[in-house]
Amino acid sequence: MSAIPQQVLNSQKAAIDTLVAVQSSVFSGFEKLVDLNLKVIKATLDEVSEKSQQVASVKDAQEAVALSSTLVQPGADKAMAYSKHVYDIVASVQADLAKLSETQVAEGQKHVNDAIEQLTKNAPAGSESVVAMLKSSMAQASGAFDAMTKAAKQATEVAEKNLAAAANATFKAAGQAAEAAKSATRGRRAA
Repeated sequence: MSAIPQQVLNSQKAAIDTLVAVQSSVFSGFEKLVDLNLKVIKATLDEVSEKSQQVASVKDAQEAVALSSTLVQPGADKAMAYSKHVYDIVASVQADLAKLSETQVAEGQKHVNDAIEQLTKNAPAGSESVVAMLKSSMAQASGAFDAMTKAAKQATEVAEKNLAAAANATFKAAGQAAEAAKSATRGRRAA
């Protein structure tokens, strides 16, 4: 078998392997989201049943106010935790896909470099400047890609840190609001 058809077959096999890897990563993320949502639904149904029993046992307005104030904080905490889980799953899938794309780009660069080397070996006399220009262009494109990839990773890290800081601030504010509601309820009971 000649080298060209073998290269084409290898390239097609690599493309299929990459497609399977992408599908596996995406499906794994989807599976994790479904699992998370099923757990949330089950926990929510259990909680609704428990809270319904508590509501049914309320005897006066003060108990109703006290019960309502205890519902705010857990709901906010659960919503933030759910959002964090979803974000973690999506970030994991994104990281897997980024690794796959980096691998593909590296392989593509290798193939182009190999083609340029082959061209260099078979180039007619006097074409050295064209070959040098091709090599220089490839090196510049590779450098630009590396710089863009590095910048994108840094931007992702900054965004993740900002998201974590915002989530912490939200948790803190929700906790303070719940505490204020409890304090107000206690003040009404004392009066």
